[in-house]
Amino acid sequence: MYTLVLGILLVLLKYLDVSPVVNWSWWAVLSPFAVSAIWWAWADASGYTKRKAMEKMDQRRKDRIDRAKQAMGRGDRR
Repeated sequence: MYTLVLGILLVLLKYLDVSPVVNWSWWAVLSPFAVSAIWWAWADASGYTKRKAMEKMDQRRKDRIDRAKQAMGRGDRR
């Protein structure tokens, strides 16, 4: 995500003719988009995205169970 924001920022700076970026080649300016594409391809292929989604879902489930226990007055017995 950070490389995508960096790419947008660099394209904007190149378009607005800001001093150091205007002299750079378009390859250098557009390279963060390539890095983002490679990252997303790797994350999907390796299962990283799915694993993070499952962790988030499990945490939400645990939080929901804990809230239900608190509402019943049972709390955490640890």
